[in-house]
Amino acid sequence: MSKITDAFKDTKAFIPFITAGDPCLSKTVEYVVQMAKAGADIIEIGIPFSDPTAEGVVIQDANIRALANGFTMEGLFDAVKQIRTQTDIPLIFMTYINPVFHYGYEAFFAKCQELSVNGFISPDVPFEEKEEVEEVAKKYGVDVISMISPTSEERIARIAKEATGFIYVVSSMGVTGVRSEIHTDLAKIIEKIRSVTDVPCAIGFGISTPEQAEKMAALADGAIVGSAIVKIVAEYKEEAAQPLYDYVASMKQAVLAAR
Repeated sequence: MSKITDAFKDTKAFIPFITAGDPCLSKTVEYVVQMAKAGADIIEIGIPFSDPTAEGVVIQDANIRALANGFTMEGLFDAVKQIRTQTDIPLIFMTYINPVFHYGYEAFFAKCQELSVNGFISPDVPFEEKEEVEEVAKKYGVDVISMISPTSEERIARIAKEATGFIYVVSSMGVTGVRSEIHTDLAKIIEKIRSVTDVPCAIGFGISTPEQAEKMAALADGAIVGSAIVKIVAEYKEEAAQPLYDYVASMKQAVLAAR
């Protein structure tokens, strides 16, 4: 069992996302550690990219700020090395494939193994084209996380059968961002996934309140939150540690309350 899958054992998982380098990488280290202390089960670290097509304005702006602040891949790796001196929480890199391709698949995933980064998500790599990435990632013990969206339809079973780590269920059509309501028939998607695999699934896109997190965790094995976390960092900047801790703690409690 991978470390990511193991994080779902006997619990409903809460998975926050943060953009690396916003407001700076030293704060990314501090904020990841704070979220781990607050009860996060897995943390996604977003690697900034200049054209994040699946992201809403909140995460787009965070990408722009991080790149403007001089983000580099080597700086990120140094930051993760510092994180690893303070927590062994499962970590996932989430980014678009362009930065990884330019860094080099072998070099990138070897670095992930060295730093105990456990998973990788790339929203612009379709299921049918994941093999060239997954082959290298597996070599270095990194789970490539599969995404299933409301438009996956007949592909749901195929994607789920090959999934490792956990399955990222996209709650809604469109880009990331806070939503007041989620209307997708997620129960039907989860049912289809569970008919072919025991790999846990967590729901993301649009979740921001404890009530939403509890509802999504009741349907699935966990909830993922990105934009709401990034908004806290944007608001409080270098002083976001305590607000992040409080928010993550409240969301983890909500997920645990799910029935």
